[in-house]
Amino acid sequence: MAVFDRESKEYDQWYESTMGQFVDEVETKLAFRMLKPKKGMKVLDVGCGTGNFSIKLAKMGCDVVGIDLSEEMLKIAKDKAKKEELAIAFHNMDVYHLDFPDNEFDAVFSMAAFEFIKDPNRAYGEMYRVLKPGGQMLIGTINKNSSWGRLYLSKEFQENTVFQYADFKTKEEMEELDQDHLMDSKECLFVPPDSDEEEFTMEREQALSQKERGGFICTLYQKPR
Repeated sequence: MAVFDRESKEYDQWYESTMGQFVDEVETKLAFRMLKPKKGMKVLDVGCGTGNFSIKLAKMGCDVVGIDLSEEMLKIAKDKAKKEELAIAFHNMDVYHLDFPDNEFDAVFSMAAFEFIKDPNRAYGEMYRVLKPGGQMLIGTINKNSSWGRLYLSKEFQENTVFQYADFKTKEEMEELDQDHLMDSKECLFVPPDSDEEEFTMEREQALSQKERGGFICTLYQKPR
């Protein structure tokens, strides 16, 4: 996807900033607490981007396959995995047409990609198809009903960033995606985006967790055995 090809270098640079590092820590902590990745699990990372989460999962001993539509982001992901000496299979692939057999993966994982998928029900159906019976799917996405969601919906972000192509979801919408197989749904990233650098701390995140809507949602689903 051309727009993400153009943003590929800036994407990784943002994760090196104070805000980016904090956001990554908070989102990773919640996602992994819910999914509980284990050594030997075969995991599909949908919308893997530059491979940040694919690499984290591989370091935990998971057998990881990452897919994305951006060739430039995949190039960066492959380079990073090679430097870490991690065997991760990265593919340029559309989530609507996953080139995998039914019941292939122990877990399906997607972080900050679902907001850019125009037909979430169709995408979810394919992700569910390749999930093994008893397997779990974790989808993490920006919360529309939060200070972070409002920021990304602001005129500045809608005109100048990839977020002009995003369709943000609420926690309720993510739960309604598949209520029959919903296991859990939680929010994180309670520290607002307009905070000063020194305010991006886990202590403040905890303090605001009862007062603010979280900027990020993690929703967990399970395929019956």
